[in-house]
Amino acid sequence: MTTKILVHSLLIAAALVLGACSSVKTTVDTGALAARTFSFINTGSKPLPAYADAQTQVHVMLHEAITKNLAAKGVSRVPTDGDIIVAYLIIAGNNATTTSLNDYFGYGPDASDLVDKVHTEQTIKGGNRGYFEAGTLVIDILNPQTSKVLKRATVSSPILRNISAEARQSRIQGFVDQALTDLRIAK
Repeated sequence: MTTKILVHSLLIAAALVLGACSSVKTTVDTGALAARTFSFINTGSKPLPAYADAQTQVHVMLHEAITKNLAAKGVSRVPTDGDIIVAYLIIAGNNATTTSLNDYFGYGPDASDLVDKVHTEQTIKGGNRGYFEAGTLVIDILNPQTSKVLKRATVSSPILRNISAEARQSRIQGFVDQALTDLRIAK
């Protein structure tokens, strides 16, 4: 009997530890932010991989969309030392694999934890047995002094292939606007 209790206790402890690993928050909101300027996170210079052209275009479109959204809220982009820092993570997956573009997300465990969480939600809990491709955009607004996440928002959508650059930019702007719809700036 005591062996059974020990085994059950170990299984419960392992489940709690594994559950704690996947407890990354997909939504954070600390309230209205006092900001007039923002900068994108600086992760240092990285060598560009062979597939960088397509990624660079997506990053440029995301920078434009975020800049436009925040400008409409009265927050201007500056190259460095903004009142707030913007970081974002792009997670792309299908029914078999999930990966991320984290060039503008920074370092730390949140990126891999978010990828795991999205993969679990889309492939394991989603119940979709057919083939699919989906993308998730995670936008973090950070305190530049503490790196604390002040706002985290996510939006997911099916991935569309072979669309024009204008249509892609329009979709990206819509995703950014949807993700940041509840972002409040203190006046």
